[in-house]
Amino acid sequence: MTLYLVHLPGYEGRAEFDLDADWFQLSDDLFVFDADLTPSKLYHRIKWNLNHHGPLLVAPMDGRPKFKGMRPGALKWLQGVPH
Repeated sequence: MTLYLVHLPGYEGRAEFDLDADWFQLSDDLFVFDADLTPSKLYHRIKWNLNHHGPLLVAPMDGRPKFKGMRPGALKWLQGVPH
């Protein structure tokens, strides 16, 4: 499994993904995914799943991020990801 940072600028609200991956919504337009997919496959599945036509960034993460001000439960979710 790989951790990915996903940025959907302009996306607002709570997302629902029908993907074979665990994910957490950090803020309105920022997500972390734990997926056994290539960056390209995750990118296309998110794009098709949301029918999103705006900007989209999918970037693999090396390690766990440092952050503050994200949605409640973000750190707990990341601590539960087995890496």
